[in-house]
Amino acid sequence: MPFAGWEMPVQFAGVIAEHKAVREAAGLFDVSHLGEVTVRGPGAFDGLQYVITNDLSKLDDGGALYTAMCQEDGGIVDDLIVYRLGQDDYFICINAGRRDEDVAHFHQHLADFDCVVEDCSDSWAQLALQGPTALEVFDAVSELDAAGMKPFTFADARVGGVDGVRVARTGYTGEDGVELYLRVESAAAVFEALVAAGAEKGLQLCGLGARDTLRLEMKYALYGNDIDTEHNPYEGGLGWVVKLKKGDFIGRDALAAVKEAGPQRKLVGFKMEGRGIPRQGYPICAEGAEIGVVTSGTHSPSLGEAIGVGYVDASLTAVGSQFNIRVRGKEIPAVVVKTPFYKREP
Repeated sequence: MPFAGWEMPVQFAGVIAEHKAVREAAGLFDVSHLGEVTVRGPGAFDGLQYVITNDLSKLDDGGALYTAMCQEDGGIVDDLIVYRLGQDDYFICINAGRRDEDVAHFHQHLADFDCVVEDCSDSWAQLALQGPTALEVFDAVSELDAAGMKPFTFADARVGGVDGVRVARTGYTGEDGVELYLRVESAAAVFEALVAAGAEKGLQLCGLGARDTLRLEMKYALYGNDIDTEHNPYEGGLGWVVKLKKGDFIGRDALAAVKEAGPQRKLVGFKMEGRGIPRQGYPICAEGAEIGVVTSGTHSPSLGEAIGVGYVDASLTAVGSQFNIRVRGKEIPAVVVKTPFYKREP
């Protein structure tokens, strides 16, 4: 199906089969639609520290940082991961659907800093290898000890006979694994090497359908559904990536005001108590009135229950709070639950 200018696979063996493969064995996703940007130069650190909400000073070489970029009013421009190659050298993964907006945002707000912004999205491919046996599959094609790397770190290594593959201990499924950044001309060779290595490990090719159900079980935000310029990080459950004490950054004053007053609405996770699957755009209702909208929803393959997330008034965000979801004209009871919905066995 078309997605952000790309033709993306929705499913191979089927969403449920692919979902279960990632939870029980391993799944391989081609996520080359995601964008990549580099920021380099003596002013790269100061510039990025001003543009993002999280604190870049916490990052060492070889470290990765999940963060948000905001407008002056606190609305979220995008959520992204910043990888530090050096004090003056950063590699950033951005959402495919926000590529033009993000690159323009970087150019506009880093113009006064001594650094160079480059959109290198067309030069990089990305594969995500996720699941309990993912690192066993990876070990068969690389000498890098990925299992010995801490979460949110990365290293460049030889993978599947290809040099210069950026191996990151990050992911979007809630399972263990790696995300691989590699040059486009090398992508097919590495993909085929992983498929061959995973043949006896239960590796399954996975599409956007399973990626969506996996991330929703973890309540990982999807830009354009759960977060956007109309919502700020405190409303979207991303207050933990806002570091007000680090100094000035875009949107700081607006976000400080939201934190002090408390957000008036919040993104909550809920389970359906009646029959019906909540879908994006379905109304959230209380006492006959529409009070919000479902931003993401599905039938959870891991839990066997219908789950969803959506924005509601702050008074309805406590665990156990109840409201209804209007499914095809019928109001079905739902209850706010603790998230993430799914937790991996230790």
